[in-house]
Amino acid sequence: MASYKEIFPNAHAVLPVIHVETTSQTLRNAEVAYQAGANGAFLISMQGMRHEDLAKIHETARKEFPTWWLGINYLDLPTIKVFDNLNSNISGVWVDDAGINEWVEQQVEAEKIQQARESSGWDGLYFGGVAFKYQRHVNRLEVVAQVATRFMDVVTTSGSGTGSAPDREKIFRMKASIDDRPLAIASGISPDNVGDYLDIADCFLVATSLLIPGTEDFDKSRVKDLIQAVRG
Repeated sequence: MASYKEIFPNAHAVLPVIHVETTSQTLRNAEVAYQAGANGAFLISMQGMRHEDLAKIHETARKEFPTWWLGINYLDLPTIKVFDNLNSNISGVWVDDAGINEWVEQQVEAEKIQQARESSGWDGLYFGGVAFKYQRHVNRLEVVAQVATRFMDVVTTSGSGTGSAPDREKIFRMKASIDDRPLAIASGISPDNVGDYLDIADCFLVATSLLIPGTEDFDKSRVKDLIQAVRG
């Protein structure tokens, strides 16, 4: 299995998140992200789409972009069930709750998820939600981040809600505790504020700030601006 750094060798990776509505809308937005130079993209449904249908749309997108990194987030499945619904065409999976508990030594839930991953034989990148929006509150950020590195490829965190940027101190504390392991931010990043995090985060999963208001479609200029802001 290729590591995060082997797949994304540069200092930062930008992975726009496509809010999937239809196949054609997904392909249209994937093309925008691809042409802008994004490192890849995640597909997610914010409107209750079944994971089977999301997987079919991902399969179609894979045919259109055979070598591009394309991940998925199944919001309708508990984390432990996610790995039963992945295949070799899915480059990565992102879950909002990786099951890390700051107050226990034995990480029972995370270990079960790890077993499910290993049993599935899937070899993509696992982005696990830690101190993530709408999940259990975390007090000891350093502890959960460090523990999380035992169970996932990319420690993935967020602000307090969709579209909310995380506190810089939070990101600093988490990154400082995991050394050179990758840390991803999955909410609140925009072309205007990403510069505040370039020295303390490795990967950016971005949707809200890139959308044309009132739609689930990317604004081409916003995507380009984000890529430019990250790469300089």
